[in-house]
Formats: sequence, C-alpha cells, structure tokens
Amino acid sequence: MTPFDLLMSIVRLSASGEIHAGRGGVDRDGWRLHVLHAKTATDVHGGHWALHPEADELVSCIVGKIRLYLRGEGRGEEEVKLCAGTAAIVPRGRCHRIALDIPSTILTATLRPADRPDRPA
Repeated sequence: MTPFDLLMSIVRLSASGEIHAGRGGVDRDGWRLHVLHAKTATDVHGGHWALHPEADELVSCIVGKIRLYLRGEGRGEEEVKLCAGTAAIVPRGRCHRIALDIPSTILTATLRPADRPDRPA
C-alpha cells in the first residue's frame, strides 16, 4: 500500500465499491471527493457558478473561512458562511460558487459526471 497526497489527488468512490485515487482517469460512475487548498479566487474558479443536475454536492471548509453562494429556486442569491470544520449541502440543480475570506482547505463530494459551469457571477 502506498500513501498518496490528498491535495494532489482526486478520490473516486465507484458504485461497485472500489476506491481509486489520482489525477488522471475518467469518472464513469460513483462519487468524487476533491480536497483543495485555495489561496486565491482563481483556485476556486472565482466568479463562475457551477451546477450539478445529477446529485447534491457536499462543500466543507476543512481549514480557513469561505462563503458559499447559491442561487435559484426563486430565492435570489443566498450566502452561507463556512468556517473550519463546517459543511453545507448544495441541493442538486442549484447554481453555486465559492468565495474565499482567507486561504482555505476545501473538501467537495459529488456524483459524477462532471459539473456544468454556468456564466460568470
């Protein structure tokens, strides 16, 4: 067994029960866990909205402080503040984006296929 760098890998949890880690490969089924240390807005695709029509997405702030913005469902734009150790669940089909308050380590988990980027904020 060889350890891997969680910040440099994407962990794939397949529907068949297998777990794979690495940068390459194609997500065919199952869930994808991604841990990112974000220093700037560019690291979190600042200004761009994401959309996951197939499944909910877990967004967790492991270290730092972030803001999660959601829109849609007739509610306008909603801001959720996350500090270290907290998480939020983005319902499927809700556009969302992340903004950093300080450099932060973020974990996300969602069903693949890949999300569809929306227009800039």
